[in-house]
Amino acid sequence: MGVFQYWPNRITALRFVGAIVLFWILAQDESRRTLGLFVDREWLRFAFWTFVLVAASDVLDGWLARRGNTVTAFGRIADPFVDKVLILGTMIFLVVLPWSEKWFPAWIVVVVVAREFLITAIRGYVESQGGQLSADWFGKVKMFAQCFAIGIVIGMQAFDIATPFWQTTGHVFVWLTLATSVGSCLSYLVKTRKFLLEGPRG
Repeated sequence: MGVFQYWPNRITALRFVGAIVLFWILAQDESRRTLGLFVDREWLRFAFWTFVLVAASDVLDGWLARRGNTVTAFGRIADPFVDKVLILGTMIFLVVLPWSEKWFPAWIVVVVVAREFLITAIRGYVESQGGQLSADWFGKVKMFAQCFAIGIVIGMQAFDIATPFWQTTGHVFVWLTLATSVGSCLSYLVKTRKFLLEGPRG
């Protein structure tokens, strides 16, 4: 079975499939809107719970990998990859869907996507020079804010609960997503500068 003999890697693969299912549901909603049809809340509720399950299971596969000492090269690459596919892919859909575009302005999503490209490039360079840029608490706060922002926006539409409280909460978490994305990027840049000043290893 190779890398899939370990449950954490199986869960990561299932999370990727879950993300694809979520995108398919959101694409169907976009198609219905194009045809002038009303949103199908049952489908959106399915999308909401799919997102919650896929996002929450990230904690499970990480915990199982550490508990069973089954951290693999596949997991180190695939787990953050699936996270990025889930978060960035969902945000891109929310930019274009009529009921969610006001919550996720395109420029905010562009900043978030640019941050991911930049950090991936920097991490690749630092690691090629013998250094390491591991995720810190700022990155975990960023992921938390992103998941809550997306979940709240989809949930408001799926369950028709766009009350002033939830609208304000949605806006707060979207702005937290932006702030933590920029903040964690600056944190990585500081670490990279320190690494460059100290010089490559080996």
